Amino acid sequence: MSAVPYWRLSGFYFFYFAFVGAISPFWGLYLQSLAFNAFQIGVLMSLLQVMRIFAPNIWGHIADRTGRRTVIVQVAAIGSVLVFAGVFVSDSFWWLFGVMAALGFFWSASLPLVEAMTLSHLGERSDSYGLIRLWGSVGFILMVIGLGYAFDQVSIAWLPWAVLAVMMGIAAFARVIPEADILPHPTDHHSVWDIVKRPEVASLLAACLLMAVTHGPYYTFYSIYLVDHGYDKSTVGWLWALGVLCEIGIFLIIPRIFARVTPRQLILASFALAVVRFLLIAWGVESAWVVWGAQTLHAFTFGTYHAAAVALIHHHFRGRHQARGQALYTSLSYGVGGTIGGLASGMTWEAPGPAWTFTLAAVSAALAWGVYAVWGQTKSVPAAGKL
Repeated sequence: MSAVPYWRLSGFYFFYFAFVGAISPFWGLYLQSLAFNAFQIGVLMSLLQVMRIFAPNIWGHIADRTGRRTVIVQVAAIGSVLVFAGVFVSDSFWWLFGVMAALGFFWSASLPLVEAMTLSHLGERSDSYGLIRLWGSVGFILMVIGLGYAFDQVSIAWLPWAVLAVMMGIAAFARVIPEADILPHPTDHHSVWDIVKRPEVASLLAACLLMAVTHGPYYTFYSIYLVDHGYDKSTVGWLWALGVLCEIGIFLIIPRIFARVTPRQLILASFALAVVRFLLIAWGVESAWVVWGAQTLHAFTFGTYHAAAVALIHHHFRGRHQARGQALYTSLSYGVGGTIGGLASGMTWEAPGPAWTFTLAAVSAALAWGVYAVWGQTKSVPAAGKL
């Protein structure tokens, strides 16, 4: 991996997912401390996902047209920092609505482009993606454990300062990521729509959307759910960290897994295990053993799922379509799916209640398995003229 800018890419992932480690487990608790109700929290937490519907495609289109992906990543990182500073101005609902929407527009630009650049830098060594991506998981763990302990001692009102610090780290590493060559491919003259309308691609995107719906209540309300059932914030932090530790384990061995199991088989197994995980969360929260055991399944419901999904998207979208392919994956799954999952969980959280909200999440994972099992037989990337 000597020719790959390993540490510069890894550093970006570290801080990017440290940001996620601050927002996903704790931002809902921060909003709750501002006296927002469940629906308002669901709306505000969903805004980052809402903007992922549109923004990555806009930025990805510009990147594929200009070939200047690093410049866009840098602009997005600096824009994110400036916009987020708005949380220190006011804590009214509509002000935070505007801040979170603008933040989502800039923040969602970076990851699809960095994913595309990472895979471009790796070239034929794409099975080593997990060895770079695992540093994002390390960043997430350090943030979620550190803040978990911190907020048992200090007010959660300090959370925005922690978020601002890691965003400065994102901006710093965005400055040093080198551009990667975009190699030509026979399908370059075709439109993205020609690729998307193929059944194996459309079903993959639909299944990823449903998987994001599945995780909507998890990323929006899981910490609140645990605290409401008597778990302290440091334990909540360790539970989030356990899931990501298992995820790191998967990223370390994913090259050997790919040598034996196809990405399609992996993603189908991930959907099936997501059904099990969210049913355990729904009905086993009173048992600490069940809760801790369910978290180990994050190795599959995110680790193998994400590695397989990125590999499949990279397989289907080549050449000048790389950035837009990753952007479509982000937009349709984390954007549309995450928005639906977050808003739906906000509407069902109080009635019919948390257990049924997580049960509906399991149903969404089962639908994802069905869609991709029926229509997702992966084929070779066709040559020009055969799309």
